[in-house]
Amino acid sequence: MDVAALGRHAARELAEETGVELPAEDLTLWCLTRAENGTIGVQFLAPARPASLLGERFTALLSDGTARGNDPELDRMALICSHAEVTALGGTQVDYLEPVMHRYFAP
Repeated sequence: MDVAALGRHAARELAEETGVELPAEDLTLWCLTRAENGTIGVQFLAPARPASLLGERFTALLSDGTARGNDPELDRMALICSHAEVTALGGTQVDYLEPVMHRYFAP
């Protein structure tokens, strides 16, 4: 699998999980992570979009899925700007979140 294929997969996942559709070419390879269990994470950056647009797309995705009788993979979305906001979310988080946060919000 090459970077172009990973970008296409990332664009598809972005649309499926958030309702935001972007061409793969608009995504930039940004970070690779390795979890304690040995899995590799590949993160891409998308161009900035207004928070209101992200919220609208996500809400529309949830509404559409619910109307079709589907259980959403994600039932809420949080836009975070700091380590403190991640901690405040509570609950279980994906194992690659901390390295990504450390890189994006370097102290």
